[in-house]
Parts: sequence; structure tokens; C-alpha cells
Amino acid sequence: MPTMPQNPNLARELSLLLALATLWGSSYTFIKIGVETIPPVTMIAARTLIAGAILLAVLRHRQIRLPGDRATWRRFFLQACLNSVIPFTLIAWAEQTVDAGLAVILNSATPIFAFLLTVLITRHERVTPRKLFGVMAGLAGICLVIGVEALGGLGESLMAQLAIILATVCYAGAAIFGKNFKGLDPAVPAAGSLISGAVILLPVSLAVDRPWTLDPSAESMVALLALSAFSTALAFAIYFRLVQTLGSVGTTSQAYLRVPIGVAIGIVFLGERLSSTAWIGLFCVIAGVAAMTIPARVGTTQEGSL
Repeated sequence: MPTMPQNPNLARELSLLLALATLWGSSYTFIKIGVETIPPVTMIAARTLIAGAILLAVLRHRQIRLPGDRATWRRFFLQACLNSVIPFTLIAWAEQTVDAGLAVILNSATPIFAFLLTVLITRHERVTPRKLFGVMAGLAGICLVIGVEALGGLGESLMAQLAIILATVCYAGAAIFGKNFKGLDPAVPAAGSLISGAVILLPVSLAVDRPWTLDPSAESMVALLALSAFSTALAFAIYFRLVQTLGSVGTTSQAYLRVPIGVAIGIVFLGERLSSTAWIGLFCVIAGVAAMTIPARVGTTQEGSL
């Protein structure tokens, strides 16, 4: 399928949205296991390299070539910075001290920041009372999650949580910038941006972590492979398709689906527990994101709505 369908099936796109939420919801647990024995930069360098190679193989099998012009590759590199290099590395670094469940809650605020960026910069999203409520509820939830750490001073855990918030802002920018790849097969910008991310991160990994000296555990290696193949390669291909069919804010609506999935995986497989304040913050974030995105999925399949 070299181009996007003109009139995508709504049920199919929503099924893909749920699949994307599940793939990304599980990524936080994979990261948590991976960074136990693999440094963050090296883990993300390997993640982008493996995922990019998988997508390149898929494109070759489908006889689809990557664009050769410099302008498109410049966009790939910018997309890589917004969607993988910066946020992936920040989240991996943060999860050395932050639970996977808290990471997924904080990172779920992507639609809130996507909406704010569209209002302030691109101005293609309509401001409504319901969306303003969503912004307020979501930001209140974030404050509840990190509030205890803030009262205790600027500790390591607070800095890690703020790093996840910065990653969330990057994802919001990536969702908006991803519209620049309209008309390309979804796997093309996915592969191009991941390859670009690997080109950026590999030299840093070699210089800083000296990966040949590392001794990662089998669990961390399995987590890295699952993270690369499923939560990155497959997820990115779905993501770029949905950005074109559902719009930037519509696509980021998977965040409120991702929260309970990611938190549940952390509880079941890592034995994590959320504080009562974090639970309240979780529900505020879900309510806020849902208030902003559910109305957008009624009607058509144009930008910002389904």
C-alpha cells in the first residue's frame, strides 16, 4: 500500500489506535527491565537501530524505497529528534528511578501538549470549553503525580519525572510535525526517522557507554528486542498511518487508553504500586485527555477528528 486510503474505515482505525496504545503501554515495562543492565543511551541507540532495520527489511520486501532527496531526510532527522532521540532517551534515563506506572501516567499527557501547541503555533485546533477542561484536568493530574516530590525538594526522582514531562512535549511536537509526511507509506517516515535516530545516537553510545564492555542480563536483552520489534517498529508504522487518518490530536488520544494498560502491566509484571495521590492524578489525566479527544472522534476523519 504505497499511499494512504482516501476514506479510511473508522472501526479499523480505532482498532489500530487500541493496538498502538497496547504496544506503547507495554514499552514502559520493557524499558524498566532493559535499563537495569543496559545504559539508557545505548539501549535507545540499539532500539532505534533494530527497529529501523526491521522496517527497512519490510520496505525492501514490499519493494518500497526510501526517498533520496535531502529535504525529506532533513524532515526525517527532525522527526527523529522529536519522536525518538530526545523522548526515548529521557524516558529511559528517568525509568532508572521512576516506576513504569508513573512514567506512563506522566507521558500520557501528550494530547494536552499537542492541543496547546496547535493552539499557540499551528492554530488548527478549535478551542472549546470541554478541551479547556481537559487541559486543566490533565495538568492538575500531572501536578498531583509529581506534587509530593516537589514538596520534598528537587530530588533525583523529581528531575526524572520532569524529564518525562519534557519527553511528552516532544511527542506532542512530533505528532504535529508528522503531518508533513502525508502521502508517504506509513512505514517510510517510520523507518527514515528511526534510522536517523540511530545515526545520531550510535556515536554517542560508542563514546559514552563503550557497549562492548557491558554485560547485559538475558532479561534486559529480551526486553530490548521486544521493545524494538513490537513497541517501536510495529508501533511506529501504525503511528504514522494514524497521524494521517485521524490527525495529530486524534492519534495522541491513544494516551488515555495507554494509561490503564501501562499501569496494569507494571503492577502485574513488576509488582509496582501507586500511591493514593498518584491514583487520583491518574484519573485526572485520563479524564482530561478523554475530554479533549473523545469529541474529536465523532463525525469525520479530518484533522483533529475522526
